Amino acid sequence: QVQLVESGGGLVQAGDSLTLSCTASGGTFSDYSMGWFRQAPGKEREFVAAIKRGGNLIDYTGSVRGRFIISRDNSKNTVSLQMNKLKPWDTAVYYCAAQSGIWLTRMESKSYDFWGQGTQVTVSS
Repeated sequence: QVQLVESGGGLVQAGDSLTLSCTASGGTFSDYSMGWFRQAPGKEREFVAAIKRGGNLIDYTGSVRGRFIISRDNSKNTVSLQMNKLKPWDTAVYYCAAQSGIWLTRMESKSYDFWGQGTQVTVSS
């Protein structure tokens, strides 16, 4: 069983930057691809970014590509999401998740085995 704890959320202004972190425990972190998802009020949870086990493959949803950077440190069991040039529509609860399955399914929330509790990011205009 893997436990995931996110941190780093908060209230920022449009154009600001924020870095989210997720720390894993209870498993072998390098066995999992890691993803970030977000859910805005009244909307479905959506894929934001993912990084493969060894960090050699990365993917982003189109709306954040060029603004967000996902990274991981397998020696510290952490995955981070650096968010730059934040927009009001980035406002959401952000979740990190761990996936033991194939990389092909990285954008599908149902393919992830473990989830954190989420951290709120609010971007004011």
